[in-house]
Amino acid sequence: MKRLLLVAGLLISLTACAMSPSMSPPPRLPYPAWYVGLAAPQHMEVWVETVDVIDQRGLVFFRVHGGVASYTGQPEGWGNGAGKSKPINNVDLPERIFLRWQSLVEPQAYKISIQIPQWVRDQMIKPEQAFCLWAGKWEEDYRDAITLGMAPGGIVKVWVGGSCLGYKEVGRYQAKVEPRGPNQDGKGLFYRPPNPEAQAWIDQHGIPYGSW
Repeated sequence: MKRLLLVAGLLISLTACAMSPSMSPPPRLPYPAWYVGLAAPQHMEVWVETVDVIDQRGLVFFRVHGGVASYTGQPEGWGNGAGKSKPINNVDLPERIFLRWQSLVEPQAYKISIQIPQWVRDQMIKPEQAFCLWAGKWEEDYRDAITLGMAPGGIVKVWVGGSCLGYKEVGRYQAKVEPRGPNQDGKGLFYRPPNPEAQAWIDQHGIPYGSW
């Protein structure tokens, strides 16, 4: 009986090792890495505590991105889907993305789990010809970037796009209030006030809830 339990324990351990990201073979993608971008409307400042990913192999990767977002040119509505991007290396295409952030202008902390549709992963590995303005010529490009846009009230917009192909909207989502509040990143970072320019705009105009 003891030998049977020992063998069963060994099999469980080996299975856990096989599913470890560090032990898994690299993903087979047509590019070295895909990207996660972070965006927010102008003056609607956010601090992203963490972006976590479950890839299509079922492997979990914590804190693949975080920090400040890039801001669009207007407080109301959204930009073109681009954001402050970071390459996500050795991670297969996303099956689910977990996002937790602080909306500094409210202030409030939010969290959300977003299921990425299959059509998005299909788009991410589909080569297309596009005219690249920055290169001044036609090139083959991929929609290898997912942007997460965050706005007050816990609104999240998701896009998929590429540097030459532009961005397609994936969906609009409603995040939940994080009941534990801010500072879940373990770095001692609590709500801070928005910068003076942002605060002055909000004092004059208010937060344009409903515009996102």
